[in-house]
Amino acid sequence: MSALSASPANTAVAGAKASVVVESSPAQYLTFLLGGEMFAVGILNIKEIIEYGAVTEIPMVPPFIRGVINLRGAVVPVIDLASRFGGKRSEISRRTCIVIIELTENDERQDIGVVVDAVSEVLEIPVSEIEPPPSFGARIRADFIKGMGKVNGKFVILLEVDKVLSVDEISSLSRIATEGVDTVTGGTPAA
Repeated sequence: MSALSASPANTAVAGAKASVVVESSPAQYLTFLLGGEMFAVGILNIKEIIEYGAVTEIPMVPPFIRGVINLRGAVVPVIDLASRFGGKRSEISRRTCIVIIELTENDERQDIGVVVDAVSEVLEIPVSEIEPPPSFGARIRADFIKGMGKVNGKFVILLEVDKVLSVDEISSLSRIATEGVDTVTGGTPAA
């Protein structure tokens, strides 16, 4: 019994030590290609990576919303990142993937799929190797960029997931997902 009562205290101390180590240690990022450029998202936001397929289109949504997918019974909105960044829609190839990103807002979790050309690898990038986002010259909005990671003499654009998939967008995506359930299940009412 005493071992059980001492356990939470040890866990709290271990947790405090771990947070100090995490702040000074390199962060892990999932890197992926999009329009010939390398981007990265913090690994803690990634839920899973799936093959592109079975996306149900939703009418009357912004062009960067590809539609929704059925992920083990949950309706997940799918965003085309290339289109979201102001470019043309991604060309689907056999390497195209959907990266499922989990966002948390006000204790609510929302899974959102993002279409990428190809997933590369998980990299550890030390904080000392991350530069602030450029004030000009990037092809995407500056507020979408968390920083520029230096990896092997090249830059990787670290995305600010909360900005790319903003709170306002999350709420509109939630509405789409909720309304999209009828579309995915085939229960759309006749007009």
